[in-house]
Amino acid sequence: MTSLRARALALSRDTRIRFLAVGATNTAMGYGVFAGLQLVVFRDVPFGYLASLVLSYAVGIAVAFVLYRRFVWQVRGNVLVDLLRFIAVYLTAIALNAALLPLLVEIVGLHPLLAQLVVLVITTLVSFFGHSRFSFARPPGRE
Repeated sequence: MTSLRARALALSRDTRIRFLAVGATNTAMGYGVFAGLQLVVFRDVPFGYLASLVLSYAVGIAVAFVLYRRFVWQVRGNVLVDLLRFIAVYLTAIALNAALLPLLVEIVGLHPLLAQLVVLVITTLVSFFGHSRFSFARPPGRE
């Protein structure tokens, strides 16, 4: 049991594991918002999946910033600078998402919900590297 506890503690100290845990929670919530909007609000609206995408990202950004800053990178310092950098990374991710989603839906023929799952894999990687190297990056020796 001690070995299992030690292993769990070691995993909890790994930034990548914390990123994936918080990211999975935030992604599930964001995807739920996307799916709900797509299935209920924008179901019969041409390109309504893009409106669902924008609104779900707005919710995701608000929740993710707090969770990533506090629990994943555990940084201190200028919150506004971190927020602006965080938003810049998210804008990159949403631009990539907005470009790939119509491509997968309109050209490849995937259902918007499946297409968004495919794009999430790509944007997750972009987000991790963007946040770790830009949003919450600190010079060596600083928190």
